Amino acid sequence: MKATKWVLAGAVALMGCTASAEMRASDEAHDARELAKELEGRTAGKPVDCISASSVQGPTMIGKNIVLYRQGGQTVWRNDLVAACPAMGFGNTMVIELHGGQICRNDMFRVIEPGSSIPSGYCRLGKFTPYRK
Repeated sequence: MKATKWVLAGAVALMGCTASAEMRASDEAHDARELAKELEGRTAGKPVDCISASSVQGPTMIGKNIVLYRQGGQTVWRNDLVAACPAMGFGNTMVIELHGGQICRNDMFRVIEPGSSIPSGYCRLGKFTPYRK
C-alpha cells in the first residue's frame, strides 16, 4: 500500500513538471512570435550603450529578457537584459532610475504589477541594438 502511494505521488509530481515545461515552451514560443512581429522588416545595427530617454516611446517587455523602445516610425531599440527579470510580464510597469537624459546599459529598473505598490527586485539593462527599416 505504501509503495502505491509513493508511485502515485511521483506520477502526480511528474505531471506537474510536464505541464510546467509545456507552459514554459508555450510562453517562449509566444514571446518569439511577438518579437519577430515587432522586428519584422528591420535590420539590426551596431549596439550602443545609451539611448535618449526623451526621443523614445515604450518600453515594451517581451518575455523575461527583452525590452523594446520605439523611436519615430523607423527604429526599434532592442535591449537584451544582462540577466532574466522574473517580474517582467504583460501589463506590468517598468520603473527605471534615470541618471541624466539617457537610458543606458547597466541602468537598474524595477517592475510593478497592476494593483500593487510593491516593486520587484532590481533588474539591469544590457546594450541597445537598433533595428531599422
